[in-house]
Amino acid sequence: MVTRTIVVDDHAIVRRGIVQILSEHPGVQVVAEAGDYAELRAALREHPDVELLVMDIGLPGKNGIEILKTLAEEMPKLRVLIVSQYPEDQYAVRAFRAGAAGYLNKASAPEKLIEAVDHVIAGRKFVTPEIAQALIENLHAPEHTAPHERLSDREFQTLKLIASGKRLSEIAEALALSPKTVSVYRARILEKMALSSNAELTHYAIKNGLVE
Repeated sequence: MVTRTIVVDDHAIVRRGIVQILSEHPGVQVVAEAGDYAELRAALREHPDVELLVMDIGLPGKNGIEILKTLAEEMPKLRVLIVSQYPEDQYAVRAFRAGAAGYLNKASAPEKLIEAVDHVIAGRKFVTPEIAQALIENLHAPEHTAPHERLSDREFQTLKLIASGKRLSEIAEALALSPKTVSVYRARILEKMALSSNAELTHYAIKNGLVE
């Protein structure tokens, strides 16, 4: 039984590396590649019987979390393994809530990718010890939730971009939003986190390991 798979990553070199690793798995057939959401939709139309996505979370135009939510509604049987550069404690919990079947850091060894794919193909969730700890911490302690955990997925994206030093116009372009909408998100972030400026937001993000 071969699992038909699409690999989604906006970096061609990374994408090709993932495809190369998966080509060594006898139970996986990569039928298409995509660099963004539009290409993914085209690939899904061409291959409606695809069973697995191996997908990055930081995609241009439409974020991986939003894509997960859309696919969970439209194609509930499609399994999605997230392979991301972001540490597990930043995005994994959000990814699982949105419908991911597994989450793996890009810094992991190739053997770990094969292990994760095997878990997902078998219908199980792939959870690293770091993710398990993050899930446990998020399970029963809403009153101890960190300020940034109160943000929506789009607000969290915006926070990271602001803290990375991106200008309003750059953030708007990266998220495919209008500058006015980004300003609204910024205002909500500051209000929810009880902060008053971009400088305070950046300090918080660095202190909590949300940006390097």
